[in-house]
Amino acid sequence: MMKTRLAALALSAAAFALSGCSGQGAGSETRESVRALGSSTVFPFAKAVAESLTRTNPQVKSPIIESTGTGSGIKLFCSGVGAATPDIVNASRRMKASEYASCKANGVADVIEIQVGLDGLAFASARGGIQLNLTPAAVYKALAARPFGKPQTARTWRDVDPSLPAEPILVYGPPSTSGTRDAFNELVMEKGCQTDPGTKALKEADEDRFKAICTELRTDGAYVSQGEQDNLIVQKIENNPRAVGVFGFSYLEENADKLRAHTMDGVAPTYETITSFAYPDARPLYIYVKKAHLEAIPGLKDYIAEWAKLWGQDGPLAQIGLIPSPADALASNARIASAFTPLDPAQLK
Repeated sequence: MMKTRLAALALSAAAFALSGCSGQGAGSETRESVRALGSSTVFPFAKAVAESLTRTNPQVKSPIIESTGTGSGIKLFCSGVGAATPDIVNASRRMKASEYASCKANGVADVIEIQVGLDGLAFASARGGIQLNLTPAAVYKALAARPFGKPQTARTWRDVDPSLPAEPILVYGPPSTSGTRDAFNELVMEKGCQTDPGTKALKEADEDRFKAICTELRTDGAYVSQGEQDNLIVQKIENNPRAVGVFGFSYLEENADKLRAHTMDGVAPTYETITSFAYPDARPLYIYVKKAHLEAIPGLKDYIAEWAKLWGQDGPLAQIGLIPSPADALASNARIASAFTPLDPAQLK
């Protein structure tokens, strides 16, 4: 009886602590379960961690996990402190310095950054469909609205690279709010754009114009945004053997019986090539946590600890497609997940 009463008092104190948090979005409401949102790539892993937590800790209420896209998720995460705002944002690319500044301006001062694993940006088509040996330059020339600042005239893959087939360019990919799109821009489009000395020099001279020329995608139907649900991209390319899809490696693995990957610079995306970063489109995945919510939201610390239990080599998350970080990164992020060490914003770009 006494233990029950003490637990109730502790919960009330936590709720009071959260309701007293200041910042945009804060208020008098309380919450008894963890809320995480963001990346569609990280979503299946975050969901698996939530399910594992409630199986092993039945006293913890099931976390609420939402797929909103990295950019939209970070915007909501940074809107303030309090029960009306999320505790965690899942991200398929690193938080930007400008996003951290928004967090800080809204009272989200201490943000914990945890790298939970690796992923590869996969280019794939239906089995038996089109097969491409891609390069960043070929993808950029095929999909840029104005490649190297000139009119877009390419209609087939052969138009951008004579070694590629004379098949129509049709790519289904992520929207502008997605971390996968950000990774696509940085790892592929900008890299391909900089194969031209003039646009490479433009990066230093006029970064805004560089971004426009290098990352603005054509809108004539050659590139089709499919929203935040990567499974929709899988369905589209399954039904069209000439189409190419862009999504996280885990979706390729999940649909290995239906899809096959295209190579990038001659390297196919695999666990081994992504872990070693031999695959040029490998990228880290993150979760960001509000330190102000750690004591106030029941189960938040437990949820973070569950990530660290599951993300290792041959662990449950690896079995569903997450690529574990190298041993040194696993160890350092396990320490961050245990000590709740805030991010140093000077590291961000």
